[in-house]
Amino acid sequence: MKRHIVAIVGRPNVGKSTLFNKLAGKRISIVEDTPGVTRDRVYCEAEWLNYRFTLIDTGGIEPENDDIIVKQMRRQATVAIETSDVIVFIVDGREGLTAADREVAQMLRKSKKPIVLVVNKIDSLKDENNAYEFYNLGIGDPITISAKQALNLGDLLDRIVEGFDTTDGEDEDEEYVKIAMVGKPNVGKSSLINKLLGEDRVIVSDIPGTTRDAIDSYLENNIGKFVLIDTAGLRRKSKVKEEIERYSVIRTLAAIERCDVCVLMLDATEGITEQDEKIIGYAHELNKAIMVIVNKWDLIEKDDKTMDSFKKDLQAKLKFLTYAPYLFISAKTGQRLNKVLELAKECHDNYSKRITTGVLNDVISRAILMKEPPIVNFKRLKVYYVTQTGIKPPTFVFFVNDSSAIHFSYERYLENQLRESFDFKGTGIKLEFREKKE
Repeated sequence: MKRHIVAIVGRPNVGKSTLFNKLAGKRISIVEDTPGVTRDRVYCEAEWLNYRFTLIDTGGIEPENDDIIVKQMRRQATVAIETSDVIVFIVDGREGLTAADREVAQMLRKSKKPIVLVVNKIDSLKDENNAYEFYNLGIGDPITISAKQALNLGDLLDRIVEGFDTTDGEDEDEEYVKIAMVGKPNVGKSSLINKLLGEDRVIVSDIPGTTRDAIDSYLENNIGKFVLIDTAGLRRKSKVKEEIERYSVIRTLAAIERCDVCVLMLDATEGITEQDEKIIGYAHELNKAIMVIVNKWDLIEKDDKTMDSFKKDLQAKLKFLTYAPYLFISAKTGQRLNKVLELAKECHDNYSKRITTGVLNDVISRAILMKEPPIVNFKRLKVYYVTQTGIKPPTFVFFVNDSSAIHFSYERYLENQLRESFDFKGTGIKLEFREKKE
């Protein structure tokens, strides 16, 4: 399911952070009565009526104020408007309609995005009439809430999810293999996509950070149907200075969540960084199909051992990615580009693979005969039977006597047996252990 982005905007001190913290269920934003306390965007994951979305708290907008911090907050909110799917515009029902509210409303109207107008600080029924003057903003029916007392937040969430576009082609995309290209800025993600597409669709520049958002390109050929998702490069947090790049992080993580195959792209001249490990570690935790592409291989002086040596070095740093295949290419010269989609398709096929219950149980029974489970907490694990309950990723449920008796090393052994028997190259797989009485 698509991950939507919801931005809470409004001038300072109208209760944005209080509302954000209530919806987030924990205190994340600093809440004070001093205007401009929230100077940066803060985000969290939220869920309502089976919709998952990222909620963003922004600094207040003061259109007429030239103070440098206010300018920064205005710019952050502008970026929030550009990259969000739904905008929650919050105003102060106690203070009433202000000239700043009118200006913010003007900014928001131009965005053409769904806007939920929220009149905050309506703490009792007698305050309800305070909402009527906000109809003058011309952005729809206001909804009244008290963020402090958590009043009417359910109705507000209903209005937010009503604004989500559910006809964005996600169902039609089921037959497409969704490939997310991730990696640091300027490693050649956009160049590779343009080569595969055969046209310059994505802006390519030597300036890191040219791609600000996740961009989808559709491709169909004799190998299959693909959606290529070009994401903004992720820098280390210490280097994330532009506010817009914080949004790129959210968009990249969202792209990883909705993709089938996550491609980590590295620059052969720079090798792998801690940030690369973190990016692909996120995809690994989600058990996505994963492949590693080393680009700019044409710039490396090499002999017949260079590739093996480079690969071993990467594998040592990405120990958790034992199943990921590696491909060495040059997007510039076209070297091995014909292998990219073939390998992605293979990873996706394994990510979607189903194994029949009979064959599965034969393999696991044989594995247990070869190596008996160790005793953990005075108990030995007994596996009654195994079944596959899902794909993308392949998910296997083991029905056992006691789930606390599974040692992590034995779980890894069982996973390796499944991989060796059924070729799960290029994909994460998920093992679950459930207790069942004999």
